[in-house]
Amino acid sequence: MLAWLGNNIGTILVVLVLAGVVALIVWNLRKEKKAGRHACCGDCGHCSGCSACQQK
Repeated sequence: MLAWLGNNIGTILVVLVLAGVVALIVWNLRKEKKAGRHACCGDCGHCSGCSACQQK
């Protein structure tokens, strides 16, 4: 087991760093959504999801 960890430590570290970055992105998006903000650019003419952005 220790030999496997030693041989794959680089891959394990990269996966952990990437998982941490993804977790921070998801956390930030959820925080912004709860605060009522969103990532809309404001130009609904070029938005593929503009019907979801506009409040009804």
